[in-house]
Amino acid sequence: MESTKSTKNTKRRFGIVALTTAVLLSGATAGTSAHAADLGGNCCADLEERIAELEATTARKGNRTVSLKISGWVNEAVFGWDDGTESNVYVGTNNLEQSRFRFTGEAKISNDWSAGYTIEVGVWGRDSSRWNQFGPGDQSNPSSTALHDYGLQLRKSNWYLKSKRLGKVTVGLEGTATYHLLDDANITNTRPVDDAEAPAVYQGSFLIRSGGQFVNNLRWNDVERGFNNGTPGQSGRRDIVRYDSPEFAGFAVATSWGEDDLWDAALTYKGEFNGIKLAGRVGYGQSTDPAGTGTSCGGPKDGFKCTWWGAAGTVMHVPTGLYLYGGHGEQDIDSLPANLDGTSTTWFIQPGIQRKWLPLGDTTIYAQYRKDNDGANPGKTLDADLKFWSTGIVQEIDAAAMSLYVMYRHADGSFVTPTAVNGSTFHSIDTFQQVIGGAQIKF
Repeated sequence: MESTKSTKNTKRRFGIVALTTAVLLSGATAGTSAHAADLGGNCCADLEERIAELEATTARKGNRTVSLKISGWVNEAVFGWDDGTESNVYVGTNNLEQSRFRFTGEAKISNDWSAGYTIEVGVWGRDSSRWNQFGPGDQSNPSSTALHDYGLQLRKSNWYLKSKRLGKVTVGLEGTATYHLLDDANITNTRPVDDAEAPAVYQGSFLIRSGGQFVNNLRWNDVERGFNNGTPGQSGRRDIVRYDSPEFAGFAVATSWGEDDLWDAALTYKGEFNGIKLAGRVGYGQSTDPAGTGTSCGGPKDGFKCTWWGAAGTVMHVPTGLYLYGGHGEQDIDSLPANLDGTSTTWFIQPGIQRKWLPLGDTTIYAQYRKDNDGANPGKTLDADLKFWSTGIVQEIDAAAMSLYVMYRHADGSFVTPTAVNGSTFHSIDTFQQVIGGAQIKF
């Protein structure tokens, strides 16, 4: 029996002969047989060299060893807002689930072991998380040097080794073990539209009004606490070493470490019993480096220590589509001065129904309420009591891998700012409202 290598060579030679024949016929037809004659005895060598050049410049789906897969989505929307004094409508990238493209691949080492990689790049038109009353352009904080509009962001860049029996080790830019700890417990179609972080992302850069006036030019994300998108209890993407265990009876464990020093751990569960679908996540993390890991919770650099934990879950009755998603998160800045409260908490609940009423795909109708009790942001606020609620509908279009969505959002509350000689001032927040409609399409 001919070997695989021999078979490939035979096919390649057959292709060369076919190409040579085509060249000769073309030359004869055009009256240029002299060009064909010039090939002489080195015709195959010349063609081999040309084929090698074409192969080297041709994009392929991976190489012969490691695969290449391209995926991602586009998420653009129309945002109408009203802060009680001013209103407007903007159009841009929905930064709750930013548009992106992703390169992934894997190579099999043995029956048990494999190696792979992930490169994920975010794409912005107008970044919805950075605009405010002054316009839809990037109104980034003065301390920020990076502008997002019409730009790219490296979200992930890592490699991994994976064993079916022992688990997976990842090295590089990746989500920590508590990354999206609260968000990823949402197993419904509202996950890319209205998750735990939504209140902070959708209005984070807008300035807060009280009695129609801006208060010290403070933004919502100055008052909200939580170092990852103003949501206590979860972490973000960092340069880390991460371990993910194999799944056992629906349970899986993840832990990660990043310099200098951040560490966290999380437990995840997914299962279904008697028509009841369950999902839950719980985790804890700690950082002692306010700058290097990007986890500056707002405390001092000297003696810095920030901890966080959270738990969230979804219960869904599959036959009816009724579900309940909710959770709690907390962040503590242990190194703040004794006269400042370093604890910030959030809890939220989202009831809804998800059913296939239309042949297009599932329809999800929901409402969500979130309550924050935020601690001090040194030099800006002493505490805050914030309330958010929203309602909306998500329509899946299975044939296009598309989610259409529209929602109404409402936010209000109060906060306290420091004044001279240890004084304080109470501020009632003017109601902030939004209507958002858009679509996410995957590829």
